[in-house]
Amino acid sequence: MEEAFFRTHSYLVEHLFAGVRRGLMDEIDWNDRLIGIKGSRGVGKTTFLLQYAKEHFDSHDRRCLYVNMNNFYFQGHSISEFASDFVSNGGKVLLIDQIFKQPDWVRELRECYDRYPDLKIIFTGSSVNHFKEIPEFRGIVKSYNLRGFSLREYINLESGNNFRKYSLDEIVNNYAQITKDVLPKVSPNKYLDGYLHHGFYPFFLENRNFSENLLKTMNMMTEVDILLIKQIELKYLSKIKKLFYLLAVNGPKAPNISVLAEEIETSRATVMNYINYLSDARLINIMYPVGQKFPKKPGKVVMHNPNLMYAVYPVQADMQDVMETCFINMLWKDHKVNLGTKEHYFTVDEKYNFRVIDAHSTKKIRNSSDVLYVRYNTEVGTDNKIPIWMFGFLY
Repeated sequence: MEEAFFRTHSYLVEHLFAGVRRGLMDEIDWNDRLIGIKGSRGVGKTTFLLQYAKEHFDSHDRRCLYVNMNNFYFQGHSISEFASDFVSNGGKVLLIDQIFKQPDWVRELRECYDRYPDLKIIFTGSSVNHFKEIPEFRGIVKSYNLRGFSLREYINLESGNNFRKYSLDEIVNNYAQITKDVLPKVSPNKYLDGYLHHGFYPFFLENRNFSENLLKTMNMMTEVDILLIKQIELKYLSKIKKLFYLLAVNGPKAPNISVLAEEIETSRATVMNYINYLSDARLINIMYPVGQKFPKKPGKVVMHNPNLMYAVYPVQADMQDVMETCFINMLWKDHKVNLGTKEHYFTVDEKYNFRVIDAHSTKKIRNSSDVLYVRYNTEVGTDNKIPIWMFGFLY
């Protein structure tokens, strides 16, 4: 059977089209023996594993093997049993996709770690898996989060450029130099609309209807990532989906937990749990003022990224809401984003105060020296005003 896996591995690596090299590839310490790659459905975890294989091994090198737990072979064979055969034949690196599909995967991975000291296992799981909180993995697993494309990755892919990422401090303190580095080569705003609509999920590269594909992916997020992994009964699926829809169409604001509980016919406590699950699945981001966190009622619920907004309620998508959602998502990977003291204000890392504004707005805005204004409908900054596209270069 292993022979069939090697054939599949070689075929997938040889026919891989990654489009753009993901920044996470350089953030991981590949010397670790047990590496978990988390991420929401559709962000490219399978491609990421195959990209690793392509960079480090020849496609026919039998020291590296990709396997997917969807394969029915694993209904009759354990991961540790498979790993034993692989190691005895000289295997060194096992890439395991969708690890959570195997019922006893935690015990089996721990067994592999203990029994095969020369074997490296790199595995993918859902964004709702909390690898670091699993007692058997304490101190031995290194967990990383693969996100959808950043605006930088999307622009690099679409324009053929290779722009580097910038830290938040670089953007805040040195945006003029970044402008000089980027604008002569590309117009970021030319790509921003496409990114907001479909650029976060790499499957826009596939020759299929993007919106239909994203809707299927969103359904899988609730049906598999929430129901299966959180072990929730199927009869509650419609409640979770309805809650997500209500949160989406209500727009970015503080949810009324009592009204939502009435709408989906469940308790307030259950609504709060479902909101947390939707956040884990990367369907929504739940936001709090500084100093507050779950299980307190969120100060605001926003969609995880603008692509989801256009998929759920394209007609209603308000540009200010889209841009605020985009800004929050751009910072979500490595920064702590809290609600600011006023509407449309955000506090980042308890250090910076931001406000997202339309550069073309005729509404008079009183400039405040302790606020950084994130402006859309412009490509250049001035004083304490920074164009929104620049935050898309954070990863």
